[in-house]
Amino acid sequence: MNQTVRVDLEPAYVLHARGYRETSQLLEVFTHQHGRLGLVARGARRPKSPYRGLLNPFQPLHISWAGRGELQTLRDAELAGSAVELGGDAVLSGFYLNELLLKFMQRSDPHPQLFALYSQSLADLGAAHSDGSISLEPVLRQFEIGLLAEAGYALNFATDAINHEPLQADCVYEFLPEQGAVALEAGRASDRLCFAGEQLLAMGRHEFSDPEVARAARRLLRYVINSHLGESGLRTRKVAAAMKR
Repeated sequence: MNQTVRVDLEPAYVLHARGYRETSQLLEVFTHQHGRLGLVARGARRPKSPYRGLLNPFQPLHISWAGRGELQTLRDAELAGSAVELGGDAVLSGFYLNELLLKFMQRSDPHPQLFALYSQSLADLGAAHSDGSISLEPVLRQFEIGLLAEAGYALNFATDAINHEPLQADCVYEFLPEQGAVALEAGRASDRLCFAGEQLLAMGRHEFSDPEVARAARRLLRYVINSHLGESGLRTRKVAAAMKR
């Protein structure tokens, strides 16, 4: 039998919310010490609900809940700071981070380091939104790499997957998602994921200021993420593609 849980004032963010019955909401939240949770916010859609205006994405909260099983009950929520102001591509990027967490993180699986990375990534997206000269790409790539590591799919940007020798900047490597970088023989052509060693080393250092490295990292991480998600894909990518069309 599942034991009743009661938690007070846990740092959290709402990842997704939808209507439930006549006046309530079903929430997917990401918490500091308890990971991703499903909660019922009873009466949250009533005009005089204390939750009105609180349960929004990108808003840092302290929440309290109780219950047992997969779906528990929100007992209280209060502001834990100002919401990050996002717009345009930055807000779509924020929803992309949320969708990654929903797709890769199991419920009740704590990831405090990923929570800290998510919080910092939102702040960085906000800075990029307010200053058009700051690129969103490094924020997204760093989060993707950190998320994959936390989910058990860490990428090795340091050594050859076959001989375990350090990657060489002047060599070309084929990147196999389930193994890592494998040196491509001189003169051998490949239509797979191939990258210069210097690009992979830069990714390992989280250095994406070089446009070529940024493009290579986006290509590699998109392929790896898609390989783990299968046909379901990511809705935010489809929305972004539709907006560009």
